[in-house]
Amino acid sequence: MPLRLVATLIALAVVAGCGQRAAASGFAAGRLNVVTSFYPLEFLSKRIGGADVTVTDLTKPGAEPHDVELNPRQVGQVADAGLAVYLRGFQPAVDDAVAQEAKGRAFDVASAVTLLPLADGADGRPAPGANHPEAAHGMDPHVWLDPVRLAAIADRLTERLGQADPAHAAGYAARGRQVHAELDALNAEFAARLTTCLRREIVTSHSAFNYLASRYSLTQIGITGISPEAEPSPQRLAKVTERARATGTTTIFFETLVSPKVAETIAREVGARTAVLDPLEGLTKPGADYFSVMRDNLTALTTALGCT
Repeated sequence: MPLRLVATLIALAVVAGCGQRAAASGFAAGRLNVVTSFYPLEFLSKRIGGADVTVTDLTKPGAEPHDVELNPRQVGQVADAGLAVYLRGFQPAVDDAVAQEAKGRAFDVASAVTLLPLADGADGRPAPGANHPEAAHGMDPHVWLDPVRLAAIADRLTERLGQADPAHAAGYAARGRQVHAELDALNAEFAARLTTCLRREIVTSHSAFNYLASRYSLTQIGITGISPEAEPSPQRLAKVTERARATGTTTIFFETLVSPKVAETIAREVGARTAVLDPLEGLTKPGADYFSVMRDNLTALTTALGCT
């Protein structure tokens, strides 16, 4: 083989090797590659990471994240990430990919806060869907609906980004402080506007609002339990309808990523209206973000609960 050809092949091999090492290092074009498992974590990562990160979300916009499955390209994105941000127990396919491809480069946001146990059903027994994979550890995963807990997650995420990319740690810290301040302000708004209400019970299409209810002294009555795909039994529907009547419920809440039919059925039985209470598992409204959707939720709650 001619020496010139040998030299060319060696050079190509070196370039290819450098490219593989660059991908493996978790950076591309000078930015940290961050992979997130669903919208709230994507939102935090983009706000705190700013121009120093490239964020890839594993749940497509408008998709229901509970049962997401990953294709080989997405598993490769987890493998190439400098930091994988996920919520262990919420999406089993993501858990598997992180365990196999991102050991030592992953941040489980549940490690930053104290999780709440699963809420009971309307009849005092475990709610439908309590055997869903996300409930495997007996804890409620919907932690992002509590601004106080999400602020604590933001603080830890800020630290993890700085550890993964020390050259930009100061920028992460500054943006992290800003996000924390905004979440503090949001918490103050919820606390102030939900203090004086005629009612404190919320009937929701699935039991995603345990953290929000706990934070602001509300009582959640979930129709379909922890999993939005679970089918409520006739007995459960009757029990929820009975409690809605007894508490003077005027609004049955449904959400944007699942069918409103069950909520509409109970609303007809009770003589109530329906309204959206968004669990923020994914965005459906153009131009919206975590803060705007949470404030829409606050307006819906104050209207439904007769808050002054």
